[in-house]
Amino acid sequence: MAVEPEAAALARFRDEDPGGPVVMLNLLRFGEGGFGAYQEYGRQLRDTFLPRYGAKVLYAGSAATVLVGDAGQTWDAVVVVRYPDRATFSAMIADPDYLAVARLRAEALTEAVLQATVPWR
Repeated sequence: MAVEPEAAALARFRDEDPGGPVVMLNLLRFGEGGFGAYQEYGRQLRDTFLPRYGAKVLYAGSAATVLVGDAGQTWDAVVVVRYPDRATFSAMIADPDYLAVARLRAEALTEAVLQATVPWR
């Protein structure tokens, strides 16, 4: 299963930019022993990259009881991050320093959803 965005998805993400901040929803499923690697990724993201790019974690936590959902729709964790805009997010994930750390995320996960959100007006 995919854990990193593909080039076509990133192009669509940039093309569909409504302007303004973007809040990214992360639904995460960890592989065996993956939680520790993700924690290290998260620490480096929080301490280095989010401040560098003016982003902020709005929520991070373990997923709990599923009230509505089909089999296979359960997740281990949810992370919600706000970025100043889509261009900033795109710049961060292309940063060579970030790419060196992003391998921890890829190693930690067996599956993920990374979805941009647009606020209701």
